[in-house]
Amino acid sequence: MLSQIKSPDDIKKLSHKELRELASEIRRTIIDTVGKNGGHLASNLGVVELTIALHKVFSSPKDAIVFDVSHQCYAHKLLTGRFDRFGTLRQGGGMSGFTRENESEHDFFDNGHASTSISQALGLLKARELQGTEGKVIAVIGDGALTGGLAYEGLLNAGRDAKNLIVVLNDNQMSISPSEGSLSRYLSSLTMSIQYQSVRRAIDKIVSRLPGSRFLQKFIFRFKRGLKGLLLSNNMFVDLGFEYAGPLNGHDIKEMEKVFERVKKLRKPAVVHVITKKGKGYSPAEDNPELFHGIGPFNIADGSVEKFDAESFTENFSRSIVRLAQKNPKVAAITAAMSKGTGLASFARHFPDRFFDVGIAEEHAVTFAAGLSKGGTLPVVCIYSTFIQRAVDQIIHDICLPNLRAVFVLDRSGAVPGDGETHQGIFDIALLKSVPNLAIMAPASAAELDLCLDWAANAKGAVVIRYPKKSCPSEFASFSEPLVEGRGVLVKSESFAPSLLPDDDSAPQNERRVLLCATGSMFSETLVAARSLLLQGVRADIYNPRFLKPFDFDAFFGVCKSYDALVIVEDGIKQGGFGEELELEARRRSFSFVQTLAFGQKFPSQGSREQVLENAFLSPNDIQRAALGLLNQINARQEAGGKNARS
Repeated sequence: MLSQIKSPDDIKKLSHKELRELASEIRRTIIDTVGKNGGHLASNLGVVELTIALHKVFSSPKDAIVFDVSHQCYAHKLLTGRFDRFGTLRQGGGMSGFTRENESEHDFFDNGHASTSISQALGLLKARELQGTEGKVIAVIGDGALTGGLAYEGLLNAGRDAKNLIVVLNDNQMSISPSEGSLSRYLSSLTMSIQYQSVRRAIDKIVSRLPGSRFLQKFIFRFKRGLKGLLLSNNMFVDLGFEYAGPLNGHDIKEMEKVFERVKKLRKPAVVHVITKKGKGYSPAEDNPELFHGIGPFNIADGSVEKFDAESFTENFSRSIVRLAQKNPKVAAITAAMSKGTGLASFARHFPDRFFDVGIAEEHAVTFAAGLSKGGTLPVVCIYSTFIQRAVDQIIHDICLPNLRAVFVLDRSGAVPGDGETHQGIFDIALLKSVPNLAIMAPASAAELDLCLDWAANAKGAVVIRYPKKSCPSEFASFSEPLVEGRGVLVKSESFAPSLLPDDDSAPQNERRVLLCATGSMFSETLVAARSLLLQGVRADIYNPRFLKPFDFDAFFGVCKSYDALVIVEDGIKQGGFGEELELEARRRSFSFVQTLAFGQKFPSQGSREQVLENAFLSPNDIQRAALGLLNQINARQEAGGKNARS
């Protein structure tokens, strides 16, 4: 049946029995595809019936459906003519795991961050009204995303006059980590209020048939207010100016269809509250929705995930932060609904009183950390690199301006596989490098991550520690050398490829030497490039800077004196980044043969880490080509100099 759905219009003629069968087929398709490709499973399985009901009642794209975060849009994609491409989900050159404007007219925004949908929907609605365009705009937002302050800013604005706006609140009592705070408890306390809607409509119908009377109108108005107060007590949505319906069974298509049809006729903003179950229809995801929120390929039969021998940076941090907290009772950890994703689940078990999950509220997390710091605690704020973008002002104004002590641990820095444009961690260096009273560190291994965390815990101001979503590389002796502020360590060819080096007696007198300086996350790729260069007779050593700010230029260029060329490899945006500054300093010091490889002015699309780096010209082959290109320039200049001397 699913293969025959070419647009949402195709489901409008289906019976409720056929719609239930369609829901089952959608779930099987999602499970099979995510099992092979990885992706967001639990959130998508939870909204299958809700998405069907929305497309059954409303007419997309005339009625615009805006998915918050949009990691729950798989059913939407399948119902809007993308079944044939669904197997390419999250693959390089394939279909995005989020809504994308360039994929379909049914996708209105490139969404990947939480709490944006209400503001986006309101703006879209107002633009349509200005142009005289008909249609409803529906924002689908989860209870977790509703913890973000931006969602409330949108609600406060929309409740005044957004007559064709519908907010669908998908309440599954889960964001990524379990929903935190009073909002979760509040939503759980809301009771069914369809009775009020029914009684109100009946009263309006009766009043419309009665002869006009100012006294009667005032009486009816007051009566309705009293009835609303009785049936909708303490409902914040009503207080903000919305009509409220729910909570509804988010897996009952017929019930939701009935309510959506009624709400569609309203001429004022409305909130429809639906209760869903994350992972619905797949028992491993139902039992452990946090694990199956965002997951790599897995065994569909039992939900098991392949475990790799190499430890990831996140896993190492998880152990390291517990070790630090055992030594230092002032250490507290903060996350924004990402306790497992950031490796803080173990910390939360060991130190529940020092663990704070503030919900999807990164701005609050940082300013909350400022308060903790001012009170004598050492806050360690753990947020993905892409999400720290939302709290740059708080880092500047609330942490660095008063020069408070805090540690920011940015997981998923650099190239991020699978999730695409909205999740790449390539902007943190450029965004934060210019901020006073802030150090930036980039460990290359598990041992260095431990050293960086210890150093940051004793620093005078704020410190950022950034690392990628990948396994830690093999350790080298230099990675365990003590940290010296602003200085890195040199990893020589003798330590990673001794068999490729010539004997001292056989080494050519004019042997070319290249220094590869790579931010910590790029060490593995740079190591592959260095070995390839050695095979071609080029001596290539690696400088691991450790500190991206502050950086000891004098010490670094003292090392550079032994090399003919310098290639800087950075897993961040080039403009305003570490490499750009280092290259400018090199040229100022007359070190001419230098090149920076970094992300350019383009948002990287989804794919494996290798594909993302290759598309940005940051693969091992690209690093090798850059080094050889610089050496060719040196040779060409020397040859030109020799010819000029002879002439």
